[in-house]
Amino acid sequence: MNVRQWLLLAGIALLSGDLFAANAGLNAITVTPTANGGQTYSLSIQVLLMMTALSLLPGALMMMTSFARIVIVLSILRQALGTAQTPSNQLLIGLALFLTFFIMAPVFDKVYKDAIQPYLEDEISGEQAFDIGKKPLHKFMLAQTRDDDLNLFARISGNTQIATPADVPFSLLMPAFATSELKTAFQIGFLLFIPFLIIDLVVSSVLMSMGMMMLSPMIISLPFKIMLFVLVDGWNLVMGTLASSFFI
Repeated sequence: MNVRQWLLLAGIALLSGDLFAANAGLNAITVTPTANGGQTYSLSIQVLLMMTALSLLPGALMMMTSFARIVIVLSILRQALGTAQTPSNQLLIGLALFLTFFIMAPVFDKVYKDAIQPYLEDEISGEQAFDIGKKPLHKFMLAQTRDDDLNLFARISGNTQIATPADVPFSLLMPAFATSELKTAFQIGFLLFIPFLIIDLVVSSVLMSMGMMMLSPMIISLPFKIMLFVLVDGWNLVMGTLASSFFI
């Protein structure tokens, strides 16, 4: 068999493979109407939508749950203590994740029972599961969002004809919720910073009065701040305050 015949066979094989793949793709992408007027998608479309949702999951976890407030407060607390990288970033994120799962557990349970479980049992369609599943999250986010922030983004978007809080769209609620969480996190962080700032001021004044201007006040104040934080059971207070600051 010469080179021309080999090339001819290779071209036929590639062409047949492309046609087979095209036919398989066309057969896999199907949309079937249901009896109640909805639509069901083929398995390949469901997998594609699932992978797209998973790629957006980290952003949703950070900005649509309690994670942002918790991790900001913990970062400000570490800065106030002056312990540099202790606890480390990985540890702070781990604490924030575990506390987020604890706070969001009632919301996640309701989403699973009302939307995901019926969908997996083929009792409702994907669109119905999405509409039902977003209601508990919408309620949680709305409870944490300030009216001023909602009014701000409603005015910017021109959507001022909202009759009830349940009618607030996610496109308006998400930026308002993120703004409210940032504001609340910095307010809590400010209150945490005050006692440690007072210790720094006292230590700095004492060192200045003793003429020890070359000695860094941070070195002297650090053990006192750690001792104060341990004596008042600071981690218990911080975690308890963060968990109770959310309205569910």
